[in-house]
Amino acid sequence: MNISNDDLQQLIAFRQRLHQHPELSGKEVETAKKIKEFLKKFSPDQIYENLGGAGLAAVYRGSGTGPTVLLRADMDALPIDETNDFDYNSKNKGVAHKCGHDGHSAILSGVAQALHQQPPARGRVVLLFLPAEETGQGARRVIDDPKFAELQPDYAFALHNLPGFAAGHVVVRDEHFAAASKGMIIRLTGKTSHAANPEHGISPAMAVADIIKELTGLSMEKRGFNDFKLITVIHTRLGEIAFGTSPGYAEVMATLRSFRNDDMQQLTDKALAIAEKAADQYRLHEKIEWREEFPATINNQECVDIIRQTATKNNLKIEEPETPFRWSEDFGYFTSEYKGAMFGIGSGKNHPELHHPDYDFPDEIIPQAINMFDGIIRNILA
Repeated sequence: MNISNDDLQQLIAFRQRLHQHPELSGKEVETAKKIKEFLKKFSPDQIYENLGGAGLAAVYRGSGTGPTVLLRADMDALPIDETNDFDYNSKNKGVAHKCGHDGHSAILSGVAQALHQQPPARGRVVLLFLPAEETGQGARRVIDDPKFAELQPDYAFALHNLPGFAAGHVVVRDEHFAAASKGMIIRLTGKTSHAANPEHGISPAMAVADIIKELTGLSMEKRGFNDFKLITVIHTRLGEIAFGTSPGYAEVMATLRSFRNDDMQQLTDKALAIAEKAADQYRLHEKIEWREEFPATINNQECVDIIRQTATKNNLKIEEPETPFRWSEDFGYFTSEYKGAMFGIGSGKNHPELHHPDYDFPDEIIPQAINMFDGIIRNILA
């Protein structure tokens, strides 16, 4: 479709308004309200609210029977202070759109504009504005929401802007697109004592040292694994800042990451064994918690073919990375249950990286992204 300059400027202004008022994962109430108000002018057939939290879905129906195509945009921001200096800077201190979810929401709103102008010939399009993507909770909560039973898709697609790739290029690959990951918290409890008599207590200090060394070493282990895996220790805490005290409590936090779900299971089992062994050796009680769990995003071949066909039809250059991306995406919950695929839109080779304080979504790629989503719809629902 040809996007008029007036329509594009309207979308850019909307994107920048979302940028000014970012909300963290699970708190996107006002963001959802702004999106709903913007969508109303494009007359969706139905709007679903409060999906899996603040999630929002706009539905457009064709005149004939056919499959349901779901397109997803995320809408949460990050706990990062913005260092940019422009007139639409974040007004919420310590919170900013440093992953481009404001841009993704504007793109999907542009698709609503296209569907208003030309509804699908048949079937149904669901435009899903997803909460809490950054924590890996949004997709699972939306899928498990009873209201989502009315929106079951036959196809599901999502995109993400990607710095490091030429602006407007389409980035796609077969099968594994983004890594699985999960956060691990190891809590170790011993017995506090006076620092002058550490033998009267049970310190977790040596266990922490062993756990850090062995978890890090797992990244280099090849036996039992099929592909890339990584453990990154991200935080530790040992006792309190008190020179007269030998600690009795410690925490070790790490992120487990792998390209394959079966490797994630192996990594999880081995990490658990390391924690349990250290706790047993040093007479500690251990408690393990898991946070922000993301399955691998695995693309369906038919959906990848549709993405390639659409990019070619729109005269957009296709780039195919040799390996999956190391970051994770909760769209993996959708691809594990529905026929779907994720692709990227290049943000510019020298564009600031995602999650950096000086990142800002590049508005110039909005038309290419809208045309990709709109083309996918027309490909399936012609």
